[in-house]
Amino acid sequence: MILREGFITYGGLAGRDLDAIAVGLMEGLDEEYLAYRIGQTAYLADQMLNNGLPIVVPAGGHAIYLDAGHLLSHIPQAEFPGQALAAALYLEGGIRGVEIGSVMFAYPDPDSGETIFPKLELVRLAIPRRTYTQSHFDYVVEICRKLVEKRESLKGYRLTYSPQLLRHFTARFEPL
Repeated sequence: MILREGFITYGGLAGRDLDAIAVGLMEGLDEEYLAYRIGQTAYLADQMLNNGLPIVVPAGGHAIYLDAGHLLSHIPQAEFPGQALAAALYLEGGIRGVEIGSVMFAYPDPDSGETIFPKLELVRLAIPRRTYTQSHFDYVVEICRKLVEKRESLKGYRLTYSPQLLRHFTARFEPL
């Protein structure tokens, strides 16, 4: 059990998880590794910007944020442009991202019931450590470029199921 499932006395973590945390902590202190990691994110950000893709700048160290609201400005916030871009990335190229916009942060005004939308509609492309190569990043940029070329054909989404709490985890949609 210790190797596969962990015990409560270990915080519920298995041995392999504790080992991964230890490696991550050690790498997090290695300035050469950190420079490499930040360099990966900077490379992807530079490639996105060089190809006219709207991203949030400056780029951080763990992710690139695509500006779905800008890229898909023809899709109203009530039709979830961030969700539309996240779905298009997956359908076009198998790229998994997460919407950080109206699905996650829109809420009804307690007095009027009118939906209050967030200022940004983003899609986060997280960059896990020790996972991707430069060719992976070049592929992501190429798929994004293809979506830019056909962005006007991308449509929004409609909620078909929305839980009361944390809807961005279990909500369901259908394309419009």
